[in-house]
Amino acid sequence: MKKPKKRASKKTLKRKLDDAFSKYIRWRAADADGNVKCVTCDKTAHVTEMQNGHFQSRKHYSLRWHPYGNCNVQCYACNIPNKGEQWLHGRYIDKKYGDGTSERLYERTKIKRKFSDAELIQLEKHYKKKVDEYINKHS
Repeated sequence: MKKPKKRASKKTLKRKLDDAFSKYIRWRAADADGNVKCVTCDKTAHVTEMQNGHFQSRKHYSLRWHPYGNCNVQCYACNIPNKGEQWLHGRYIDKKYGDGTSERLYERTKIKRKFSDAELIQLEKHYKKKVDEYINKHS
């Protein structure tokens, strides 16, 4: 007799969604060769060598998986040692999405948001599908 499948923990669901979402952010910005440019220093490298940088911290669930504005491609140096180069990141966001966008994102950090397991699973599936579409487009 088969054992019932164990439900994934919330931590596991978030980690899997983070992975799919990070790939989505990087692949949607990729050129035909799979290269992307860091939004804060202009370094160019393959998507596998870059990161998904958050303008506002991932601790703010109202923005953690927000694809328009809060999350953009960054190199390791800008994202980790330089703490996301928040001021430069904000300038990039305002230039790309319109003046005041970075301020609106900051205001949105005050909104508390919780995700159900079903929502996390649905979002992971959505972003995995989008990543597959981008990868197929580039192959």
